[in-house]
Amino acid sequence: MTDSASLSGIDPLSARLRELAGYLAAPTVARLTEEQRALSLGIARRLVIDVATRLDRAIDTDRLWREWLRGGLPGAERLARICFARAEEHRWRDLSMQRSSPPPILPETDEAVADAPSIDAPLSDVDRAYLALQIADRRRFDALGHPALAVADLDDDIFRALLLDIAGWRLSEVSHDHKRAAELGDAVRIATERHADEKGISQAGVAYHDQLGSGLADAARDAILRHDWPTLIALAAAAHRRSYGDMALALLTAETAALPSLLAPLGLDRAAMAPLEASLAMLPARAVADDGALAMSGLTA
Repeated sequence: MTDSASLSGIDPLSARLRELAGYLAAPTVARLTEEQRALSLGIARRLVIDVATRLDRAIDTDRLWREWLRGGLPGAERLARICFARAEEHRWRDLSMQRSSPPPILPETDEAVADAPSIDAPLSDVDRAYLALQIADRRRFDALGHPALAVADLDDDIFRALLLDIAGWRLSEVSHDHKRAAELGDAVRIATERHADEKGISQAGVAYHDQLGSGLADAARDAILRHDWPTLIALAAAAHRRSYGDMALALLTAETAALPSLLAPLGLDRAAMAPLEASLAMLPARAVADDGALAMSGLTA
């Protein structure tokens, strides 16, 4: 029986030889674990399906993914960074949840009850911005709680490139139907315009950051104590005027000595960062970037 990879135009032997050559060229470099591979692949799959559904709900997304999985994903280099960043963030959060202790149960004294906010009390602007950030974070999971990339969080260029790749695949299916083929162009335009108006977790982080004002350092410190990493990442991203994904990757791959520089705009002292440093140090198979990589990302102070 002919290997499916050969049918898709990929020589299995050549692919394995390239993989081996890469290993021999740097045998001591840490490789992806099976968990990292599975998480990143699952995130990529959910993203492709979400974007394909926006383009045309009639697309057989299972078939699209199977064909791309056999032949290789178009724009794999573009997708690798964002999928890896989301997967590593998920591993970090999951580990933190497993290791962190539940919050202490406070006694229900009369004074505590008196200080508790009324259910009917309106939310402050800060609380409303924080709630919006939590909602934006929740959209980065599928219905079963698996990590995903919200389409609203994608860079415009990445979204459009993926959309066009899917449209090209779809065109090969409907090319015989001139009407449906012509409609693809309009579908790409509509999806692109819709995406340009969407706000994701980066924008929610900026709104929360701007509402905090002088309370920024306290909010960042509380986020670290609660192991609320999405809030910390969002605040740091807003302070650096970078995307949430770029900030997450920079933070997750930073050497311990680089953390004060990365988080300097948040006004944190070294003691406040101790739980963060300890949590990152416990993450298995964490990829640590050198100073040159961080400088290239534009996230050094």
